[in-house]
Formats: sequence, C-alpha cells, structure tokens
Amino acid sequence: MKRTLILLCALAVTAVSAQEKKGKVYKFEDVKTVGVTSVKDQSRSGTCWSFSGLAFLESELLRAGKDTVDLSEMWVVRHTYLDKAVKYVRMHGKANFGGGGATHDVMNVIREHGIVPEEVYTGLQYGTAKHQHKELDAVLEAYMSAVLRSHNDPMTSTWQKGFNALLDTYLGPVPEKFTYKGVEYTPESFAASLGLNMDDYVSFTSFTHHPFYTQFAVEVPDNWAWGMSYNVPLEEFEALFDAAIDNGYSIFWAADVSEPGFKWNQGFAVVPDATVESLEGTEQARWVKMTPAQREAAVLNFDHIRKEKKITQQMRQEAYDSWETTDDHGMQIVGTAVDTLGNKYYKVKNSWGTTQLYGGYFYASAPYVAYKTMNLVVNKNAVPKELRRKLGIK
Repeated sequence: MKRTLILLCALAVTAVSAQEKKGKVYKFEDVKTVGVTSVKDQSRSGTCWSFSGLAFLESELLRAGKDTVDLSEMWVVRHTYLDKAVKYVRMHGKANFGGGGATHDVMNVIREHGIVPEEVYTGLQYGTAKHQHKELDAVLEAYMSAVLRSHNDPMTSTWQKGFNALLDTYLGPVPEKFTYKGVEYTPESFAASLGLNMDDYVSFTSFTHHPFYTQFAVEVPDNWAWGMSYNVPLEEFEALFDAAIDNGYSIFWAADVSEPGFKWNQGFAVVPDATVESLEGTEQARWVKMTPAQREAAVLNFDHIRKEKKITQQMRQEAYDSWETTDDHGMQIVGTAVDTLGNKYYKVKNSWGTTQLYGGYFYASAPYVAYKTMNLVVNKNAVPKELRRKLGIK
C-alpha cells in the first residue's frame, strides 16, 4: 500500500463526481480476446515472470494454429537460477539474487537451453503438490553467501556443481532426452519443433530519463540480466496494447500490483481519481471526525465505479523515480473489455490459481495499465509499422 496515494485519496473521499454513478458496479463485458491455455498456480514461489512468459508463448502457439502445449515453468526457473548465480559471483555479490526474474529471462532460457513440456519437468521434488520456494530460495541464498565469503582464496568453478546439486534436489535433474507424444526430443529439438523464434519478441517501456526511440535496461532489481527495452512516448506505448489485441496477439505484461486500486478478489484494477472537485463544509467536518481506519475504508470503497486519473508521462516518471511504481508482478494481457459505463479495460490472465471471482482473470483499466506498466513484451509483428520503422525493427 502506497502512503502517497492514500494521502491524496483521503482528500477526495466525499468528492464523488458525476462519472461515479451510484449503483453502477464493477461488471465487465469482453470485447475481444485471444487464445489462451489454462490458468496455472505459481503458489508460494516468486516465479510469476516464468508463468506469465510461458502463458504468453503458449498463446503464441495457439495463434499460429498449433496444438495446446503446457510448457514447464520450472525448467525456465531452474536455468535462470544458475545463470543468475554465475552473474552474481562475477559481480562480487553486487547484483540481485533470488527467485524473482524479468520478462527477458524466459526468452533467454529457451534460446540458450531449449524448453520441455510440463509433464517432463514439473519441478516438484520437495514433497508438495504445489510450488513452495521459501526453503529453496533460503538455501540457495545461503549457499551463494558462502561462495562469496571464499573470495580470499582462489575461487574455482566447483561451486557450480554444488549449486546444481541443490537444484537437482529441489527441482529435479534436467533431462537430456525425453519422449513426448511418441516422439523423442532433446530440450533444444523440442524448442525448435514449436516453431517460435525468440528473437521475434521485443520489450517496450516509456520513461523520460532515457531518450525516446532508443533502448535501455529498465533499472529494477529483477532485471539482473540487463535486458533491453525500447523506450517510446506514452501515447505510442498505450497504442501498443490495442494494436496487439486487435490483431490477435497477447501481451507479456510486467506491472505494479501493490496499489490500493488493485482488487484481485473483486476482479479489477483501477486508479481512482484523487482530485478534489468539491468539499462542502459539513462533509469536511464529517471527514475530520473520522478515525484513520474509517477514512481509509471510505477512500478504498469500490462499491461503485470510481472516476479515474488521467495518466501523463510525468506521472509515470514520478511514480517510478519515487519507487511508487515497482516491478511487482508478471502477467499476460489476453483481451479488451468494458465496464457498465463503457470504460475500457484489459483482460488479464494471472498465475494465482482459479479460486477467484473470474477464475484467475481480472480486468485492469486503461489508466491503470498506462500508469503501472513497467514494461511489456509483444511479438514484433504486433507493433504498428510506423513505430517499427522509427525503431529499426526488421
């Protein structure tokens, strides 16, 4: 929960605008959706980036007319752990290490290590039916701390064997070959059989601390591999979302989900307008008498559709620079929708299981997406031609 937004919202608790019509609750109608696979559950693991990235690629396979394939999230996680550990040592521990990751990690692993189906590598070797990585993460971090403490002696590559042994124990050994639907594959040959080119997927962001129409590595801890994103103005950034969905492509979406307007169980994410339009004396007096708990409950009341902020480039930048917008979560945008007032939303597939109002999906308003997106990944063919020309994307 962000203190700044709460304080701003507090000023507007009684300022219900004409657009906030009582009785108009948050209900949604899909406008257009793309093909998707089933909703998965990352459970107690910080691996949303792998789940959402593979969900995105599974939709790419459906778009290309291929059969439904359930790809292994833990295969990607396993290889990312090792690649991250190697870089962590090379950086003398001055880099991010843990279960988190970034959008680029999924494509990098498949490009370098191939991929396998879920049934071949579930990563469930620690006696539970769902992923629970608290112990795994703690063990790996402790191991890497011990490796770094040995820096006064000549460091060898033996530590990598020990690290891999831990991964084998918790996630399972990696198969060199496997049989899937009667055909024998290696991870590399299976990746090739899918017909997806990892170089077709490009990342975009929109911030002013780097020049527009250039690439830079978004400065967030989980971007440990320093993956590059094209930087474009907000107007063109927003247009990317519609261009993709309108043409049948989904979006690999990295965004902040720690806002008060992110209502997972209620199935939506919005950015309520905190502008004071009117504040009657009697209303102000009532507000002053409220306890802090009562004020917060009133501010965060979403029993009707709230007017939302108009998002600007400056707002995005200020939220990023103040750590109000952070790289919290990876998801997949799979469609567009409208609420009962006709406001635009994007339909989002999450990886928190299906025990939720919309079976694992929620609807993020256009302002929320414009404000809280860290970066997005799309197939380059979903990018408008003029923008591709500006960026030199072949």
